[in-house]
Amino acid sequence: ESAKKNLEKEGITKNVWVVGNTVIDALFLGLSIIKQEGDQKYYDFFKGIDFTKKIILVTGHRRESFGEPFRNICNAIRQIAEQFPDVEIVYPVHFNPNVRQPVNEILGGHERIHLIEPLPYPYMIWLMEKCYLVLTDSGGIQEEAPSLHKPVLVMRNVTERSEGLRGGTAILVGTTCETIVSHVVTLVLDKGAYEKMCAHANPYGDGSTSRRIMDVFGRF
Repeated sequence: ESAKKNLEKEGITKNVWVVGNTVIDALFLGLSIIKQEGDQKYYDFFKGIDFTKKIILVTGHRRESFGEPFRNICNAIRQIAEQFPDVEIVYPVHFNPNVRQPVNEILGGHERIHLIEPLPYPYMIWLMEKCYLVLTDSGGIQEEAPSLHKPVLVMRNVTERSEGLRGGTAILVGTTCETIVSHVVTLVLDKGAYEKMCAHANPYGDGSTSRRIMDVFGRF
Protein backbone atom coordinates (compact mmCIF):
# COMPACT_ATOMS: atom_id res chain seq x y z
CA GLU A 1 0.00 0.00 0.00
CA SER A 2 2.85 2.42 0.71
CA ALA A 3 4.23 1.84 -2.79
CA LYS A 4 0.79 2.57 -4.23
CA LYS A 5 0.61 5.81 -2.23
CA ASN A 6 4.02 6.83 -3.54
CA LEU A 7 2.72 6.43 -7.09
CA GLU A 8 -0.36 8.46 -6.21
CA LYS A 9 1.88 11.31 -5.04
CA GLU A 10 3.43 11.27 -8.52
CA GLY A 11 0.02 11.45 -10.13
CA ILE A 12 -0.16 7.79 -11.15
CA THR A 13 -3.59 6.58 -10.05
CA LYS A 14 -5.00 4.47 -12.90
CA ASN A 15 -4.30 0.79 -13.47
CA VAL A 16 -2.40 0.29 -10.23
CA TRP A 17 -2.82 -2.94 -8.28
CA VAL A 18 -1.08 -4.03 -5.09
CA VAL A 19 -0.20 -7.68 -5.69
CA GLY A 20 2.88 -8.40 -3.56
CA ASN A 21 6.35 -9.55 -4.56
CA THR A 22 6.93 -12.56 -6.80
CA VAL A 23 10.06 -13.41 -4.80
CA ILE A 24 7.77 -14.96 -2.17
CA ASP A 25 6.16 -17.15 -4.82
CA ALA A 26 9.63 -18.27 -5.89
CA LEU A 27 10.55 -19.00 -2.28
CA PHE A 28 7.56 -21.26 -1.72
CA LEU A 29 8.08 -22.98 -5.08
CA GLY A 30 11.71 -23.65 -4.17
CA LEU A 31 10.75 -25.05 -0.77
CA SER A 32 8.14 -27.33 -2.34
CA ILE A 33 10.80 -28.77 -4.66
CA ILE A 34 13.14 -29.26 -1.70
CA LYS A 35 10.40 -31.06 0.22
CA GLN A 36 9.97 -33.49 -2.66
CA GLU A 37 13.72 -34.16 -2.71
CA GLY A 38 13.92 -34.73 1.05
CA ASP A 39 16.21 -33.22 3.66
CA GLN A 40 19.02 -35.75 3.67
CA LYS A 41 21.11 -34.33 0.85
CA TYR A 42 20.99 -30.94 2.54
CA TYR A 43 22.01 -32.32 5.91
CA ASP A 44 24.86 -34.12 4.13
CA PHE A 45 25.90 -30.87 2.43
CA PHE A 46 25.98 -29.00 5.75
CA LYS A 47 27.73 -31.78 7.65
CA GLY A 48 29.63 -30.46 10.64
CA ILE A 49 26.83 -28.09 11.64
CA ASP A 50 24.86 -29.17 14.70
CA PHE A 51 21.23 -28.55 13.83
CA THR A 52 20.10 -29.47 17.34
CA LYS A 53 21.45 -26.04 18.35
CA LYS A 54 19.99 -22.64 17.50
CA ILE A 55 21.32 -21.74 14.05
CA ILE A 56 21.97 -18.08 13.32
CA LEU A 57 22.26 -17.42 9.59
CA VAL A 58 24.49 -14.47 8.72
CA THR A 59 24.93 -12.64 5.43
CA GLY A 60 26.90 -9.42 5.07
CA HIS A 61 28.46 -7.70 2.09
CA ARG A 62 27.30 -4.05 1.87
CA ARG A 63 29.94 -1.63 0.60
CA GLU A 64 28.71 1.03 3.01
CA SER A 65 29.93 -1.17 5.87
CA PHE A 66 33.45 -1.87 4.61
CA GLY A 67 36.14 -1.02 7.14
CA GLU A 68 35.41 -0.38 10.81
CA PRO A 69 31.64 -1.04 10.61
CA PHE A 70 32.28 -4.47 9.14
CA ARG A 71 34.84 -5.27 11.82
CA ASN A 72 32.21 -4.28 14.38
CA ILE A 73 29.78 -6.73 12.79
CA CYS A 74 32.37 -9.52 12.92
CA ASN A 75 33.22 -8.77 16.55
CA ALA A 76 29.52 -8.93 17.41
CA ILE A 77 29.16 -12.31 15.70
CA ARG A 78 32.13 -13.74 17.59
CA GLN A 79 30.84 -12.35 20.89
CA ILE A 80 27.47 -14.01 20.27
CA ALA A 81 29.11 -17.36 19.57
CA GLU A 82 31.21 -17.14 22.72
CA GLN A 83 28.26 -16.07 24.87
CA PHE A 84 25.89 -18.84 23.79
CA PRO A 85 27.24 -22.41 23.64
CA ASP A 86 23.86 -23.60 22.31
CA VAL A 87 24.20 -21.40 19.21
CA GLU A 88 25.91 -22.20 15.91
CA ILE A 89 26.54 -19.48 13.35
CA VAL A 90 26.58 -20.16 9.62
CA TYR A 91 27.98 -17.45 7.38
CA PRO A 92 28.16 -17.89 3.58
CA VAL A 93 30.97 -15.42 2.92
CA HIS A 94 30.86 -13.04 -0.04
CA PHE A 95 33.83 -13.19 -2.44
CA ASN A 96 34.74 -9.50 -2.02
CA PRO A 97 38.13 -9.26 -0.26
CA ASN A 98 36.79 -6.35 1.80
CA VAL A 99 34.44 -8.90 3.32
CA ARG A 100 36.65 -11.98 3.40
CA GLN A 101 39.64 -10.38 5.07
CA PRO A 102 37.93 -9.23 8.30
CA VAL A 103 35.64 -12.26 8.38
CA ASN A 104 38.53 -14.72 8.23
CA GLU A 105 40.66 -12.69 10.61
CA ILE A 106 38.02 -12.23 13.32
CA LEU A 107 35.74 -15.22 12.88
CA GLY A 108 38.06 -17.91 11.52
CA GLY A 109 38.91 -20.87 13.71
CA HIS A 110 35.90 -20.78 16.01
CA GLU A 111 34.36 -24.24 16.30
CA ARG A 112 30.76 -22.98 16.21
CA ILE A 113 31.19 -20.34 13.50
CA HIS A 114 30.98 -21.96 10.08
CA LEU A 115 32.42 -19.83 7.29
CA ILE A 116 31.28 -21.36 4.02
CA GLU A 117 31.21 -20.47 0.35
CA PRO A 118 28.22 -18.59 -1.12
CA LEU A 119 25.29 -20.95 -1.56
CA PRO A 120 23.09 -21.92 -4.49
CA TYR A 121 19.54 -20.73 -3.93
CA PRO A 122 18.00 -24.09 -2.87
CA TYR A 123 20.64 -24.58 -0.17
CA MET A 124 20.22 -21.01 1.02
CA ILE A 125 16.48 -21.21 1.50
CA TRP A 126 16.75 -24.68 3.11
CA LEU A 127 19.21 -23.23 5.61
CA MET A 128 16.98 -20.21 6.15
CA GLU A 129 14.07 -22.49 6.97
CA LYS A 130 16.18 -24.42 9.50
CA CYS A 131 17.71 -21.39 11.21
CA TYR A 132 16.59 -19.68 14.42
CA LEU A 133 17.10 -16.09 13.28
CA VAL A 134 18.84 -14.11 10.54
CA LEU A 135 21.52 -11.43 10.83
CA THR A 136 21.79 -9.75 7.44
CA ASP A 137 22.27 -6.66 5.33
CA SER A 138 20.65 -8.37 2.33
CA GLY A 139 17.50 -6.90 0.85
CA GLY A 140 16.22 -10.18 -0.54
CA ILE A 141 16.49 -12.01 2.76
CA GLN A 142 14.59 -9.21 4.49
CA GLU A 143 11.73 -10.08 2.15
CA GLU A 144 12.00 -13.87 2.29
CA ALA A 145 12.74 -14.76 5.93
CA PRO A 146 9.43 -13.46 7.38
CA SER A 147 7.54 -16.00 5.24
CA LEU A 148 9.47 -18.67 7.14
CA HIS A 149 8.68 -16.98 10.47
CA LYS A 150 12.31 -16.08 11.13
CA PRO A 151 13.19 -12.80 12.87
CA VAL A 152 15.44 -10.56 10.81
CA LEU A 153 18.02 -8.24 12.37
CA VAL A 154 19.20 -5.80 9.69
CA MET A 155 22.85 -4.81 10.12
CA ARG A 156 22.54 -1.45 8.36
CA ASN A 157 21.78 2.10 9.40
CA VAL A 158 19.09 2.41 6.74
CA THR A 159 17.04 -0.04 4.70
CA GLU A 160 14.88 0.34 1.60
CA ARG A 161 12.59 -2.38 3.00
CA SER A 162 10.79 -0.12 5.46
CA GLU A 163 7.62 -2.25 5.28
CA GLY A 164 9.39 -4.97 7.28
CA LEU A 165 10.32 -2.51 10.01
CA ARG A 166 6.76 -1.20 10.23
CA GLY A 167 5.32 -4.70 10.10
CA GLY A 168 7.51 -5.99 12.91
CA THR A 169 9.27 -8.69 10.89
CA ALA A 170 12.64 -6.88 10.98
CA ILE A 171 14.62 -4.65 13.32
CA LEU A 172 17.26 -2.19 12.16
CA VAL A 173 20.27 -2.85 14.43
CA GLY A 174 23.01 -0.91 12.61
CA THR A 175 26.67 -1.88 12.69
CA THR A 176 27.53 -1.20 16.32
CA CYS A 177 28.80 -4.31 18.10
CA GLU A 178 26.92 -3.67 21.35
CA THR A 179 23.58 -3.02 19.61
CA ILE A 180 23.79 -6.14 17.44
CA VAL A 181 24.68 -8.32 20.41
CA SER A 182 21.94 -6.80 22.56
CA HIS A 183 19.19 -7.58 20.07
CA VAL A 184 20.43 -11.13 19.52
CA VAL A 185 20.58 -11.71 23.28
CA THR A 186 16.95 -10.58 23.56
CA LEU A 187 15.77 -12.95 20.85
CA VAL A 188 17.76 -15.88 22.23
CA LEU A 189 16.70 -15.43 25.85
CA ASP A 190 13.24 -13.82 25.62
CA LYS A 191 10.84 -16.38 24.17
CA GLY A 192 7.98 -13.86 24.08
CA ALA A 193 9.97 -11.32 22.08
CA TYR A 194 11.08 -14.05 19.68
CA GLU A 195 7.59 -15.44 19.13
CA LYS A 196 6.16 -11.95 18.66
CA MET A 197 8.52 -11.30 15.74
CA CYS A 198 7.85 -14.73 14.27
CA ALA A 199 4.09 -14.19 14.36
CA HIS A 200 3.95 -11.10 12.16
CA ALA A 201 2.68 -11.59 8.62
CA ASN A 202 5.11 -10.99 5.79
CA PRO A 203 4.28 -7.56 4.31
CA TYR A 204 5.87 -8.47 0.98
CA GLY A 205 3.46 -11.21 -0.03
CA ASP A 206 1.85 -14.53 0.78
CA GLY A 207 2.91 -16.59 -2.23
CA SER A 208 -0.10 -15.63 -4.37
CA THR A 209 1.42 -12.70 -6.26
CA SER A 210 1.72 -14.48 -9.61
CA ARG A 211 -1.92 -15.54 -9.43
CA ARG A 212 -2.99 -11.98 -8.63
CA ILE A 213 -1.01 -10.70 -11.62
CA MET A 214 -2.69 -13.24 -13.89
CA ASP A 215 -6.09 -12.21 -12.51
CA VAL A 216 -5.30 -8.58 -13.39
CA PHE A 217 -4.25 -9.58 -16.92
CA GLY A 218 -7.56 -11.39 -17.27
CA ARG A 219 -9.45 -8.12 -16.92
CA PHE A 220 -8.08 -6.72 -20.16
